[in-house]
Amino acid sequence: MDTMVRVDGGEVWADDTGGDGLPLLLVHPGVGDSTIWDPVLASLAGRRRVIRYDARGYGRSPAPVTSYTPSADLAAVVEHFGLDRVVLVGSSMGGAAALGFTLAAPERVAGLALFVPGVSGYDLDESGMYEEVGRLAEAGDLEGIVRLGLGLWGRAAGGTPETDPAAAAHLRAVLPAWFANVGHQQADPSAFDRLGEIAVPTVLALGELDRPQIVRCNEETAARIPGCRLVRLADSDHYPTLRVPETVARLVEELYAEAR
Repeated sequence: MDTMVRVDGGEVWADDTGGDGLPLLLVHPGVGDSTIWDPVLASLAGRRRVIRYDARGYGRSPAPVTSYTPSADLAAVVEHFGLDRVVLVGSSMGGAAALGFTLAAPERVAGLALFVPGVSGYDLDESGMYEEVGRLAEAGDLEGIVRLGLGLWGRAAGGTPETDPAAAAHLRAVLPAWFANVGHQQADPSAFDRLGEIAVPTVLALGELDRPQIVRCNEETAARIPGCRLVRLADSDHYPTLRVPETVARLVEELYAEAR
């Protein structure tokens, strides 16, 4: 059942499969909207209550008109559905939001499944990429941005729209959200130096074909979370749900079984 959820100064679209038991809450990356979970949704929803939502400007959510932080919007979704505790499943940007929420409200989180996650407070030095995206946007070359993005994040399938049409479609669809969020999406408080406070079962899966700096970030993040299980996805880049959906679903189920 889909609905619009009120967040501070706006709203986001969310969907709830319904059901009993501890819910799974899926938080998508910046390189795709909530449909990025489609390859694993049927498997997960067949066993669990699953909630997912589109961040502001993505998918079916309106563009932001005020400043906001991703973890605060995640908190608003949790409150809207009246969830006492959840298992968070976050990918990339969604992983960073999940970590931020876990540190802000640890009593609400029963487990963390992180896929190629970002983490606030870790410097990936993306300035060169943002400059190139800005240059291409100024020239009106949106397909150039798609090609750039796939070269960075779509390495498992050759990094071009021709070799990777599914990832290209996801990336193309979120470009309006990238531009709409400029000046509105604010960074969450630094989480990297607080990862040692996380005390719930956690699995972190990195893509061996992802960019080296993201692999390093994921390795360091996993090392700082007490008891974190680090999984290396040999055949995945920054799109694990597209590359290895069965493995993603299995890791979520295994983490769910440990949640407390």
